[in-house]
Amino acid sequence: MAGILLLFGFIILSVTVIVIAGAWKIFQKAGQEGWKCLIPFYNAVVLLKIIGKPTWWILPLCVPFIISAGISIAAPTNSGAQLIGMALNIIGYVYLVWAYNMLSKSFGKTEGFTVGLIFLGFIFIPILGFGDARYLGPFGDKVAFEAYNGNNRFDFEDNKLAD
Repeated sequence: MAGILLLFGFIILSVTVIVIAGAWKIFQKAGQEGWKCLIPFYNAVVLLKIIGKPTWWILPLCVPFIISAGISIAAPTNSGAQLIGMALNIIGYVYLVWAYNMLSKSFGKTEGFTVGLIFLGFIFIPILGFGDARYLGPFGDKVAFEAYNGNNRFDFEDNKLAD
């Protein structure tokens, strides 16, 4: 039994090191220092910069973790607080999926890759970091990103400035 636990622990440690190395490479490809992926919360702020989203996005991204801990400890079952917590969780997960999609787009990947990041992140993060994907800028198109942040309205469907 001890041997099985040791093997399982070794596998988990190996996968963790590979995912961290992949994240390190993703940060480097995006022009950031790789070590920034190691610091909790700061890594999310840097990732938001990479994908072109404002820093305040850290709040909805952290909501599912905060709500889950607080509601499970403090709120009784079937309470209004749990319903509010569930709604906030859904909002937080929507922002998380959106952030993963923007990360995929920033490296020229499709929505299929976004699905991979969501469900098999331990495989797709190293693929993104060690693969041949290049950082194209936030949204995957620097011109579109600059137009989006400027006064001009950019139509992402038609890939041109809206009239």
